[in-house]
Amino acid sequence: MSDTFSPPQTAAASAQAISDGSAAELDARAGWLAMMDEIGEEAGYFQALGARHWAFFVDESPTMLVSFEQAGDILSRPGQMPLGHDIAKDKGWSHLCLIADGDTWYRDPRVYGYFDRLVDDAFFEDFDSVLFMGSGVQGYAAAAFSVAAPGATVLALSPRATLKPDMAGWDKRAVKARKLDFTSRYGYAPDMIEGAARVYILHDPDVTEDAMHAALFRGPHVTQLRCPRLGGRLDWSFTHMQVVTPLAQAAMAGTLNMQSFAQIWRGRRNFGPYLRVLLTQAQARGRVGLEKKICQNVTSRLNAPRFRKRLADILAAEVEQSLKQ
Repeated sequence: MSDTFSPPQTAAASAQAISDGSAAELDARAGWLAMMDEIGEEAGYFQALGARHWAFFVDESPTMLVSFEQAGDILSRPGQMPLGHDIAKDKGWSHLCLIADGDTWYRDPRVYGYFDRLVDDAFFEDFDSVLFMGSGVQGYAAAAFSVAAPGATVLALSPRATLKPDMAGWDKRAVKARKLDFTSRYGYAPDMIEGAARVYILHDPDVTEDAMHAALFRGPHVTQLRCPRLGGRLDWSFTHMQVVTPLAQAAMAGTLNMQSFAQIWRGRRNFGPYLRVLLTQAQARGRVGLEKKICQNVTSRLNAPRFRKRLADILAAEVEQSLKQ
């Protein structure tokens, strides 16, 4: 599990190549890159892969999490470390994080070359368990690059399969990205998961495009887990529900299934955005009885002014109706 790479340049030296921003933003990015460089030098490495990608590796144990994350998301987190780093550190796992500056879709020959070198050096063979994880664009990358580690597990949240126009022309959310090459190396994500041991695809079936992408990931080793009423940013929702770590742990152990996910999924019962959507849908359908049950359940467990007020309105309407009879 040793570092087999000698990066041609330090990541901090590539700070000037980061996307345009104010002087303060560039200084903040440069400081972050220097910090990541220092941590990587002590624990593994932090390697620049061209101007818009980096690889951050921490060697801790024979169990490894491979996460795909965006620099902007990392910079907005407390401590400015990748989410995968926090999960791996908590569990004592090794961690490899592929960081992108923006929605690059990781369609870069330098990224392909990096994974080619990992394969040539039998890097993944040093680990007993490997989990590839990502969400959205990063979910696409987690699935696509998992081919480099046969037998690995994939945990992909709202993953895209491709943006190739003749295969996913119905997805209008990232039209500019269609000019990227999705036909060459590591291109079509559903094909790249064929060598994985287990693949978990999580998505909100109410987000049409996400459901259509998810349907393209098929096979006896693929488990589809539906997450209704959460929208397209499952990573954000799961982070606030505090279920990302148990989800990753179950996926890594191979124990994630419909039953175990149902227990993890119970975290939505305390998640405000989910509960508000639930209430809004009941209101839109005119199901006052269901509204009442939802409000009673939520107010009995949580401090929820909106639900408390709606419950008071329903009860007042019931009293008024009874007086008229």
